[in-house]
Order: sequence, then structure tokens, then C-alpha cells
Amino acid sequence: MTAVTTVADPVAIVIVTHQTRDEVLGCLASLTDEAITTIVVADAGSTDGTDDAVRALATDDPRLRHLPLVNAGFGRAANAGMRATSEPIVLVLNADVRLAPGTIGGLRAALATEPDLGAVGPLVRYPSGRIQASARAIPDLRTAVGHALLGRLRPDNAATRRYHALPCDPVAARPASDPGPAVREVGWLSGCALALRRAAVEQVGGFDPGYFLYVEDLDLARRLRAAGWRIAQAPGCTVVHAVGASTRSVRGRALVAHARSLERYLLQGRSPGVQAALWLPVRSALVGWVVLTWVGERLTRRRGCDRSSTGERR
Repeated sequence: MTAVTTVADPVAIVIVTHQTRDEVLGCLASLTDEAITTIVVADAGSTDGTDDAVRALATDDPRLRHLPLVNAGFGRAANAGMRATSEPIVLVLNADVRLAPGTIGGLRAALATEPDLGAVGPLVRYPSGRIQASARAIPDLRTAVGHALLGRLRPDNAATRRYHALPCDPVAARPASDPGPAVREVGWLSGCALALRRAAVEQVGGFDPGYFLYVEDLDLARRLRAAGWRIAQAPGCTVVHAVGASTRSVRGRALVAHARSLERYLLQGRSPGVQAALWLPVRSALVGWVVLTWVGERLTRRRGCDRSSTGERR
């Protein structure tokens, strides 16, 4: 599966947000690349003044548009934002992402030189400079359940390392001054900063709206790969991602949504008999994960250990 783009192709930006006005403004300020011809803020029901702030900026920037939506989840908002654009390359961003200079050019070049890439992502760092596990391996059921149960209590366990693709991640062991290869193929990429080839994402129908929050990026990668597209990271391109700006104040609900998305992913596409056999152990493991994560986050916060919503040290 291939589709031709060029290094001169324009780029559309879709920023998905919910109640993160200041983060949106910070993200917009980092979008300085001249290749950007459209910027859509897909606003999932914010009531914090995001609409007025974006519209005020749009008076001086004809590329910018505020797209008001109901809060129906990340995937639906991203799909609506992509439908509001027409560029051959769409970069979907979380509001709490900041782009380093040259990032868009590098992602665009990767898609232009690798015509069978359906999606490419940058190297993602926490504000501290630590690398986020944003380029990961497709998890099997054993890995997913093991990570769910042990990822918070023992972050260095084998299942979590497989899930984060740490054993085979050359980026994690490389100094920031060495960008390494132009691209490296991975199983899936975090949706916090995801450059999509329009032809590829339209072929598979965009994000699955059945995922309200989390896992929609993993599911999209699975369907792109099944359709013949490759997924890759461009380690020479960098963004900073704070993580959790829109879910920090509703962490309990976010954990439940994450568990429901994981259950959907693990059971989806299996025969009714297999789904029936797996439902109870999968549900039990995910309930345990929600409880352990909820408790673990509070304990690590009291001890002064700063971990992200995915359990990584920031």
C-alpha cells in the first residue's frame, strides 16, 4: 500500500481539547512552520473560554478555526477536525503538546520519502526532558494483562517493558544530541502527536468512535497495519508533552474510561465464544488495574515520586 506525498505538501493541524484553554494557546504558539495551511481546534465541549480565545486569535490568522463539538471523546473530535480539513497530511495533537522547530518538516519529509507509511510520530519528551514511551509494540493479551496488574507497582516488570517497547528501543539509550535514523518502524504511536497520511486514515475510516478516551491510537495503528500501511517514529523530530491536561481533575473517570477502552480492544474481533470465555478474566484484571492505579498514584504522589498517567517517571 502506497500513496505519494511530497516535501512541499501542505499540512493541516487538528488540536483536540476539552477544558484546556491555556494549553491550547501554548500549543498554537508553537505552530510556526510555514507548511501549515489549516489549524482546527476541535473543542469537545469546553466551557473555560477556549472558544473566545481561539476566535480572537483567528482574527489575525486566517488558517485558524474553532470547531465546537459535544464531549463525545477524543476519536470523534479528531475525526471531526480531520473532516474539516483537506490537506494530504494531518497532524493530530493534544493541547498539552509543544512542537520543536523543524518537527513538522521532518514528519512531512518522512511521509514523502516513505510512501507506504500511514502514520509517523515524533520523539516525545516530558517537560523534564525524559523520553516518553510514545512508540510502542502491539501488545498481546498476556502483555496487556501483565502491564495492567503490575505496571504501577513494578514499572520495570517484563510485561510493562514489552508494552513500552523498552527492550528494543534504541532511542531510549541514545543521547538527545544524536537523532539516529530518519525513521524506525514501530507497532503503534501515541495519539498525542500523530502525523497521518490522509489517504491512509480515510481508507480505514479514521479513529473508531467506539473508544471514548484512550486506546483509539492503538486501534487505529492496528487497522492501518492490517490495510498494508507501515507505522514509524521519526526520532529526529521532537515534541514536549505534559500528559493529562484534560483528565487531571477527573482522574477517576479517566481511569474507568481507559479500562473500558482496553476491554473493547482486547475483545473486539473475537468470536462470541472466545469473548464469553475472556470477558470475566479481562474485566477482573482491568478492575484490579483501576484500583491499583488509583491507590498507587496517591501513594507515589505522597512520596514525591512524579509519574505520568501511564505510570512512567516524568
